Order: sequence, then C-alpha cells, then structure tokens
Amino acid sequence: MMFKDIWIPEMSLHCCSVSAITSLCLCVPAYKKKTSFHRSQTLGYKNGFAFSRLPTVGIGGERLYVNQPSQAELDELSNTGPTLTYGQAKKAPPSGFIPAHVAFDKKVLKFDAYFQEDVPLSTEEHYRIRQVGIYYYLEDDTISVTEPVVKNSGIPQGKLIRRHRVPKNDQGDHYHWKDLNRGINITMYGRTYRIVDCDPFTQVFLESQGIELNPPEKMVFDPYTELRRMPMRMYITPSDFDQLKQFLTYDKKVLRFYAMWDDTNSMFGENRPYIIHYYLADDTVEVREVHKPNDGRDPFPVLIKRQRLPKTFVDKKKTFPSCVLEISDQEVLEWYTAKDFAVGKPTTLLGRTFFIYDCDEFTRNFYRDKFGITDFQPVEIKKKPPEEVPQVIPPYNGYGFLEDSLQNCYSLFPKPPRKDVIKMLENDHKVLRYQVALESPNPVDAKRRFILSYFLSNDMISIYEPPVRNSGIIGGKYLEKTRVAKPGSTTENAEYYGPSDLTIGSTIEGKIQSGLVMLSEHRLSLPDLSFIAQTAYIPSII
Repeated sequence: MMFKDIWIPEMSLHCCSVSAITSLCLCVPAYKKKTSFHRSQTLGYKNGFAFSRLPTVGIGGERLYVNQPSQAELDELSNTGPTLTYGQAKKAPPSGFIPAHVAFDKKVLKFDAYFQEDVPLSTEEHYRIRQVGIYYYLEDDTISVTEPVVKNSGIPQGKLIRRHRVPKNDQGDHYHWKDLNRGINITMYGRTYRIVDCDPFTQVFLESQGIELNPPEKMVFDPYTELRRMPMRMYITPSDFDQLKQFLTYDKKVLRFYAMWDDTNSMFGENRPYIIHYYLADDTVEVREVHKPNDGRDPFPVLIKRQRLPKTFVDKKKTFPSCVLEISDQEVLEWYTAKDFAVGKPTTLLGRTFFIYDCDEFTRNFYRDKFGITDFQPVEIKKKPPEEVPQVIPPYNGYGFLEDSLQNCYSLFPKPPRKDVIKMLENDHKVLRYQVALESPNPVDAKRRFILSYFLSNDMISIYEPPVRNSGIIGGKYLEKTRVAKPGSTTENAEYYGPSDLTIGSTIEGKIQSGLVMLSEHRLSLPDLSFIAQTAYIPSII
C-alpha cells in the first residue's frame, strides 16, 4: 500500500499522541500495490544482429502510450508500401567538403579604375587623373589597389593599398565581391575610385553568380600627360644631309683658332688669351683657357664645354627663361658653323666677344680647300700699357721717424729703413755740443741758455736746458733726440741739419712738436722757434 507525501509540522508531532497518528494514517486513501519494479528490455538480437527497440511497458508493468505510433503515423506507414517492400531509394553520395582557400586559390577579380587628384600648386594643371587596378582575392575576401609605375613621373606609385580586408562603413562591414561592378564609384579610405571595366574572368565569375554587370566605360586619361605626349608640329622640311657621312669623313678633325677676350672695361679686367676648337664631326665648339705660370688664376681648362652654339634665336618673349632650359632646334634659327670663324674678325659666343688673331696650319688648309680663303695674315695683338697711377704720399704727421713712416706707404708689410752701419761704427759716441740761446720776443726767454748736442753717428739733435734756481722755469730735456728737418723741406725730399749747418752765429729753425718736447701747454702753442749758437765748436765723447 502506498502513501502520499504529507507534511506535518514538527511542533504538531511532539504534541500528537500515537493514537492520533494512527487515526491519521487510516484516513489516507488506498493505492494499487506494484509488485514489478524492473525496466523494460530495449535491446535484442535478430538473425545474429543486435538492435534497439522502444520500451512499451513502464516500471510496475504499466503500459506506455508515448512510444506508440499515432493513427496518422499508422496511415502514413500503410501508404508507403513500396518503400517498405523495396527499401529507400539510393541517393548519390555527398561530395567531399572543399574549403574556400582551396576552391578559390589564385582566383582574383581585376577591375580597371581611376581616381582624380587635385593639384593646387601648378599653373599648367588643376587636377590629375591616376589610373589604378583593383584586385579582389576570392580566397580570403581581401582587396589591394596598385597603380602602374610611370617612368620619370615624380609621383610615388606602385601599391597604393596593401592587400587586406577593406572596411566598408563604420559598422564593421567589409567590402565583398557583390559590392563591385562596372560603372560605379567605390570609396576606400577617403579616396573615391571609378570602376570602368574588368577582365574576362571577372565578367564570367560575376555573371555565373547572378550579378548583372553594367556596360563598360572608357578609361579617362590625364589631360596634362596627353598634352606632353602630343608631338610638336614640324613646319621645317627635314634636311637630307647625311650626318653619318659627316662623322666618318671629319672624325678627329678639329679647327683651332687663337683668340683674345678683351675684358679691360670691367674692374680688374685684362686681355686674356683663349683657344677655340671647332669639331668638324658634329659642328660643336669648345673654348679653352690658356694658362701661364704664376698668372694668379685657378687652373680651369675649359671656359665653354663642347656643345653646339646658337647664332640666331627665334623671336620670343623677354620672360622666356632660356638660361635654364635646354636649347633645341625650335628656339634657334641658325647655329654656328665653320664659315662663321675667320682670322681678324670678332666672334660673339654666349655673350662674350672673342677676337680671332691666328689659327693653326690644318685650319688654313681646310679653309683654303673648302671655302677658297687664302688670307690668313695673323693680327698682332698690342697690349695696352697699364695706366700709371701717381703715388700720393700723405703729409708727415710727426709720429716716429720720417723714413720709418714712409715704409707704410710703399708696402703692405713695411720693413725698417736701412741704416749706414759704417757711419755708425766710425762715429759711435762722437757728439758735438753747442751752447745756444732762444730767439724769442718774450724778454724772459732772452736769459735762457740751452745745450745742443749733435750725434755724428745718426745725425740726430737733442736740446737740454740746465735748471737755474729762482728763474721760474723748469729745466731739463727741451728737445728729444731726433733729426731736425730744414725749413722748406718736403716729405718726398727731406733735408736735415748737418754739422756744416752748425756754425757760430748761425740760426737753427725748427717746429717743436708736442710728442717730442715735454713743455707746458702755453709753450706748445708758440710759433716757430729759433736757436742762436753763441759758443765755439766743442767736440766731446760721452
């Protein structure tokens, strides 16, 4: 007999008696008693093969209705008699799984496109068209953009976008091959590309996937590049002159002219000799400098390198920058040839006028045979004598000796003047002394006496005033040892006092400079002073 689960509070159990519990149990309704508690057998054997079956009886022998077929299922089984009799129809075995990186290996979709780029800093073009190729790799849905390299374009070209999955928007989506088609614009990293066409493989693949392709468009080319590719229209009939024959005939044959460039009109200019070479093989001209030992110039051998020199230019605007552009036949009407060079005539080459005064023997023979010219008398070049600039010697300022100061006017690095060594050795320590008086309108100076010393070794004079007590005049050295020039002598022809000028009763005149005599301020402003010799010749050796 089975009982249902009944919840009885703990407190009520403690309070209830045994009789109460017994009466409570008797009130529970009775259930059918189960005697079999095993599970139904679901495994069995038939013809030696194990098979499983659904259980029909549950625990306790009760019948199960869950695993029994319904009436609809029984009707369906009755209608499938042939299938039960002959079995299921055989299906083809499923094909093996092929991953995308194997199925689409080395399969790339190629689209031809272009984009427009602004050129703000150019006067000849405002925008630029750049053609690119967009490659879509089917194996991993990656995209790369490559621009064909153009020689001498000056633009970084090649791979513009490396191979990777290109984002489509800000939501995290990426570009798929379904987003690519002809005649559409596609924006990648802020740059808009216009797809104009694709290759045949791409067209077949997209059409096989059910995508309707737009008609192809024409590729747009860069207008500035097309302008540069346009050939210049030639209005001059090409010459039938055989340049190869000229080269084979006149190879290694050069005309040599001796010329002079007169640059005396410019500052520090001079007449400079040059050699002009005219190459008969290709009508080019070269001008070389002639250097002499110790000419004071850098040894640059070539003044004008070997090239074709223009003689007459086409009329053009003054703003045409011909100095920085290569000269071609379109800018030149006439080039220099061999008949433009002649002895005794000036020739202007690139703005410099060269006077040709002679040539070599090969040049004479060539002109005699080619042009019939026989007059090759060389012209004698007379050099202009340099203008003599008179040397002006500034007046003597009184500082130092006159001969020593003149050396600064003769040389940048002055040398001391030469001395008469023999005279100095013979007359060393020989001095002539005189007592002289000062000739002055001031009566105070009439009583002053001086001692004049003349040194025979170097013709110098010094004057000394003996001090006199209570005279009010400070004695001492009146004239420093120096050479005294005679009145009227100039800086160029200076005359100094000698022993023959120092006689009793003679007058010595000389200007007293402030740097030679230590006198008071009022004596420095005195006029020319004269000394009167009153004593006889007194030689003495000090």
